[in-house]
Amino acid sequence: MTAPVRVLVADDQALLRGSFRVLVDTVPDLLTVGEAGTGTEAVELAVRERPDVVLMDVRMPEMDGIEATRRICGPDGPPGVRVLILTTFDLDEYVHAALRAGASGFLLKNTPPADLLAGIRVIASGEALLAPAVTRRLIAEFARRPLPARQPARELEGLTGREREVLTLIARGLSNGEIADHLYLSPATVKTHVGNLLAKLAARDRAQLVMVAYETGLVTPTPR
Repeated sequence: MTAPVRVLVADDQALLRGSFRVLVDTVPDLLTVGEAGTGTEAVELAVRERPDVVLMDVRMPEMDGIEATRRICGPDGPPGVRVLILTTFDLDEYVHAALRAGASGFLLKNTPPADLLAGIRVIASGEALLAPAVTRRLIAEFARRPLPARQPARELEGLTGREREVLTLIARGLSNGEIADHLYLSPATVKTHVGNLLAKLAARDRAQLVMVAYETGLVTPTPR
């Protein structure tokens, strides 16, 4: 029997923490291992409990969720812990700051319960997750920036041509299966390429690969 995904809930409102805990514990494949009411507590519990996923609020006392995410996902943080930002605010600065801090996903608190549970599973499996509205805002932000007047950054120089193709399609939002169909590759081969990209670009997951693709100029938003 597969061990359940271990979840830490971090939110400054006790009622919401309790609600999330009850929701998570209603399904057999997920298990809450702790609650944190501040960013400081979230970091301490993440280090002690080593959850698979932290449900992280943005606005918390002592230390906000962005800084807590940075400490958890940073080089000195507990290995293997992934952060899913969950907030009522879909402001651009939160999205970008959260992803740069190392968050693997970003959902709004009005997300349907079933979608939240599915999101936890997605994050635990190593994939990235962005709410559709958040994804649109993220791409819109890149669209507002000046186009790079240079070739893709030096950090991409170690990639093969095929890896660049795969990275481009990841940034366009395609799944591994869709990439396999598009490039006439096997799913296993695509998975290998994705693994190579994560290693070569020192990225935690697909969310950071998307950021790299846009920020280096490899991919630019397509005008509507």
